[in-house]
Amino acid sequence: MTLIKSISGFRGTIGGTPGDNLTPIDIVQLTAAYGAWIQKRHAGNTIVIGRDARISGPMLSALVSNTLIGMGMDVIDLGLSTTPTVEVAVPELRAAGGIILTASHNPAQWNALKLLNEAGEFISAREGAELLAMVDSGSIEFATVNKLGRIMNDDSWIDRHIDLILSRPEIDADLISKRQFKVVVDAVNSTGGIAIPRLLNKLGVEAELMYCEPNGHFPHNPEPLAENLTEICDRVAKSGADMGIVVDPDVDRLCFVMENGVLFGEEYTLVAVADYLLGIRPGNTVSNLSSTRALRDITEKHGGTYRASAVGEVNVVQMMKETNAVIGGEGNGGVIWPDLHYGRDALAGIALFLTYLAQRNCSMTELKASYPNYVMSKDKLELGSLNLKELFRKVEAKFEGESMNRIDGLKIDFDRSWVHLRPSNTEPIVRIYSEAETMEEARRLTEMIKDLI
Repeated sequence: MTLIKSISGFRGTIGGTPGDNLTPIDIVQLTAAYGAWIQKRHAGNTIVIGRDARISGPMLSALVSNTLIGMGMDVIDLGLSTTPTVEVAVPELRAAGGIILTASHNPAQWNALKLLNEAGEFISAREGAELLAMVDSGSIEFATVNKLGRIMNDDSWIDRHIDLILSRPEIDADLISKRQFKVVVDAVNSTGGIAIPRLLNKLGVEAELMYCEPNGHFPHNPEPLAENLTEICDRVAKSGADMGIVVDPDVDRLCFVMENGVLFGEEYTLVAVADYLLGIRPGNTVSNLSSTRALRDITEKHGGTYRASAVGEVNVVQMMKETNAVIGGEGNGGVIWPDLHYGRDALAGIALFLTYLAQRNCSMTELKASYPNYVMSKDKLELGSLNLKELFRKVEAKFEGESMNRIDGLKIDFDRSWVHLRPSNTEPIVRIYSEAETMEEARRLTEMIKDLI
């Protein structure tokens, strides 16, 4: 069982021993530290919270809300919601911050507090370090009885989020409706089961729903990877649907299934959306170092510049701001559209993708065939007694003269392939990702690195 305190939030498994797991004591302690941090840096006094459909969600929500009330802060509770919905609501409501209660793609025994600043964005590394220092500081002060805060419930924000998306000129709901798309949706029995059908209904899309009851009972591992999506792939192929749509429990990652029952590839979610937006307004793009090279190829085709950031959404967002990127995100199906907000947003990704597919008037397999074909291999090594500095030195010597990036581990770029080594933030391992035009070549790169050790 696990409790992880990091600069981006706090996550762990429910139950067990305080300090080792995410228990009620830890939840109150961590929430109080966040409340004190907000009070120290912001004149406002209101925090927006929302949760996915995990079984532990109501418990977390009650503990978080009442802790904040005890600090004299007001809470706007969106109830069952999505990560991007809370991110949108914070600045719209002019709140001082937000807390999303979700462990994202982790299994049901996990939950987490994801922390937002007043812009509705994940707190930075510096801000996270300040907050962590307050957790054990003992300097937290609670409100007296006459200064307690209050809770206001507002379940309108999923609809308001959808309306904000549909108000964008890049989204053509009429064109989508005319295509008469038929889709299958797997929302893993979480809040995507509320939000996605509402979005598709407003876009005139016929939806066949599977696992869209927001009861928190995940029917399969909730991470949208190939090995977890065999059922929807079969359903799409047999039903004659135009596509399948898959999201994780908090609806910030997006994966598509093609009409033949084959995955479009979560790496290519961002590629297709970028292709559409760059065709309207050429500009720059950003993804993290472990994402597909296809985004760089598409960006350069449209005359823009591609940049790679360190792994982590907050790092992607920072570089997007620095480069004034039109679109960015992560290869795990995370689409960040800054014209809407700086956060991964599967609902925005769906609307953009459907507009582009309707505009192209082609099938998903035809769209995928129009993109550079890369294949990724993902491997790892136990750290053990490995000396990372020595390991990186060996790899650098082996590939001297090649293009290298050292902002997050070590990435080596070749003409049509790359390999990236980075220590995990959560496990004592080194991740080795490689990408090439064939799986054989990608695995050869991985094995070459392992042979150096």
